[in-house]
Amino acid sequence: MKFLDLARVHIRSGSGGAGCASFRREKFIEYGGPDGGDGGCGGDVWAEAVEGLNTLIDFRYQQHFFAKNGQHGMGSQMTGKSGDDIVLRVPVGTEILEEDEETVVADLTEAGQRVLLAEGGNGGWGNLRFKSSTNRAPRNANPGHPGVERTLWLRLKLIADAGLVGLPNAGKSTFLAATSNARPKIADYPFTTLHPNLGVVGIDGREFVMADIPGLIEGASEGRGSGDRFLGHVERSRVLLHLIDGTSEDVASDARTVLTELAAYSPVLMDKPRVTALNKIDALDDETLAERKDALEAAIGGPVLTMSGFSGSGVQDVLRALWSRIAEGRAVDAPADTPEPWRP
Repeated sequence: MKFLDLARVHIRSGSGGAGCASFRREKFIEYGGPDGGDGGCGGDVWAEAVEGLNTLIDFRYQQHFFAKNGQHGMGSQMTGKSGDDIVLRVPVGTEILEEDEETVVADLTEAGQRVLLAEGGNGGWGNLRFKSSTNRAPRNANPGHPGVERTLWLRLKLIADAGLVGLPNAGKSTFLAATSNARPKIADYPFTTLHPNLGVVGIDGREFVMADIPGLIEGASEGRGSGDRFLGHVERSRVLLHLIDGTSEDVASDARTVLTELAAYSPVLMDKPRVTALNKIDALDDETLAERKDALEAAIGGPVLTMSGFSGSGVQDVLRALWSRIAEGRAVDAPADTPEPWRP
C-alpha cells in the first residue's frame, strides 16, 4: 500500500428540509386547521480516528464527502426524515487543518476520537408551528437551513516514542531493521527510504515505537531533496536518535547540517531530548574512531555513543539511552494520582 501523509478533502453537510404548509382535510370536519410537519435536519460530517490505518491513501481516490439532505415536511403533521451523517475514517495521529494549511481544526491522537467538521442544517418549521389564537390558519412555512461547505487538509503525523534523524545513508534503516520487526528497504546509496517506517523495538523486557524518516540534506527546509515534509512524523516523539555516518570525512559538519535543518523546521524539535550516536564503527580502526568521536562531541557539545547497526556493537547501549528518556517523558505525561477524599 502506498504511503500518503497529506490529503485535501471537500466536505459539505446536508441541508435541512423545508417545512410543509398544509391543512387537515377530512370528511365532516369543516375546520381542520394546519397540519404541516417540519423538515428533517441535514446530515453532519464527522472525522473519527480509527486503529488499523497508517496512511491517507483512501483520500487520494475520493476527495468529496457530502452528507445527505433532510427530507421536506409533509401533511398530517409528518416530520421529514433527517439526512444520514457521513464519517471520515482517518489514522490515529491525523491533524485536520483549514484550507490555509496553518489553522488547526482538530488533532486526533487517540483511537475513537471524533470531531464534528460540518453541522447539518436545521429543518424548516411547518405551518403547524405558526398556529396561534390570532392566526388560526397560517399559510407560511420556513425553508430548511443550508449545509456547511468546507475545504480541509488532512495531515498525518505518525505517533512514535523515538524518531530517527540523520543525513541520507547514515544507517537509519539498517538500525531500524536490526532492532525491530520493521523491514525497510536497505541499499548502499542515498535516499533509499522514500517514506516513513515504523518499528516496535524491545529492550530489557520493554517496548517502544520508533519512526524512521527519509534523510535530511542541507537546504531541506527550503525544499531540497525530500524537504522537511517528513519531519512532522517525528514531531510527536519523546526523543530523537541522531545517527551520524562514522565513515564520513567530516562528522562534525554532518551533525551541524542536520541540527540546522531541525532548527529551521521547528524549535520544538530542537528542544526535544536527543541521543547522538556515531554509526558504522565496524568500518573504523580505533584511532580513527577516537578522533571522530572527539570531533563530534566538540561539535554538538555533548556525549556521543558509538555503535554499528550492521554488527550490533553498541546497539543495546543506544536503545537503553533512548528508553531512559522515553520513560522520563512518560512519567511527566502520566496523570498524577489524586488521593481519595478522607471520610470519617
